Amino acid sequence: MAALVEVHSAGEFDELIRNSGNSLAVVHFWAPWAPQCSQMNKVMAELAKEHGQVTFVKLEAEAVPEVSEKYEISSVPTFLFFKNSQKIDRLDGAHAPELTKKVQRHLSSSSIPASSNEKPPEDLSVRLKKLINAAPCMLFMKGSPQEPQCGFSKQIVGILNDHKIVFSSFDIFSDEEVRQGLKTYSNWPTFPQLYVAGELVGGLDIVKELAQSGELDKICPKAKNLDDRLKALTNKATVMLFMKGNKQMAKCGFSRQILEILNSTGVEFETFDILEDEEVRQGLKSYSNWPTYPQLYVKGELVGGLDIVKELKESGELSNALKGEN
Repeated sequence: MAALVEVHSAGEFDELIRNSGNSLAVVHFWAPWAPQCSQMNKVMAELAKEHGQVTFVKLEAEAVPEVSEKYEISSVPTFLFFKNSQKIDRLDGAHAPELTKKVQRHLSSSSIPASSNEKPPEDLSVRLKKLINAAPCMLFMKGSPQEPQCGFSKQIVGILNDHKIVFSSFDIFSDEEVRQGLKTYSNWPTFPQLYVAGELVGGLDIVKELAQSGELDKICPKAKNLDDRLKALTNKATVMLFMKGNKQMAKCGFSRQILEILNSTGVEFETFDILEDEEVRQGLKSYSNWPTYPQLYVKGELVGGLDIVKELKESGELSNALKGEN
């Protein structure tokens, strides 16, 4: 198999990942309009020359949206690492040194098993602390809230959603270093793990007990107020776009495309940059039951994302939809 390949469809991607077996595959989700992606493609080409046993893959994120949505690719460049058909790591952004380091680490971990008694390095502790404090309520789970990959994770997500608790999550399958390090850091050997205000609450059994006793809602006091805030934000203007960036500068290709469509209609609209407010970014996914961005609202009601807006434009229904007449 070629060390540097480009795929153009979901079927081609699935086949390549499946056929890579226990070899490392690194997938670059990129966009031709982003200069940093072109730079990282050059880095990939150099890495491919050095590491012939690794399959480096280029995939245009907006050209294969089903794959991008499946793996929650919301900005470019993003790199995913696969082995044995499983995602094992992720890197967001144009960080050539970090990409090189991750490739080398995953290659060495294939041949040198890590000692179970080895303590996490100091910089890992700092990273774990940042992750734990990334949101008021942080859930470390297997998979994502939209696609839990174990029964325990599915149950805890259900409990949190039933109680309308706003939480961010981290897929421990995406980073083996975090997965193993967090067990030692928190002295808690299993997943899922729920943290509130940077402190470990516990796993599924404890969350169940807290839910039954009514304590869970008290532990997450901000959760009940967030719905009111989101309702106010979605109704801030007749047409509200929640996106990455703002009217002046989109920070992902999907947001850029939807801006161009809205600007072409001449309709007045307001935007909200979800990159500047993690609580809104995560909370709106649950509030609207829509897992990706951008999200377009008219008179407080969700219209949809980029694909739906494109369909409305092509069918001639967008003008009425933006007036709330559909």
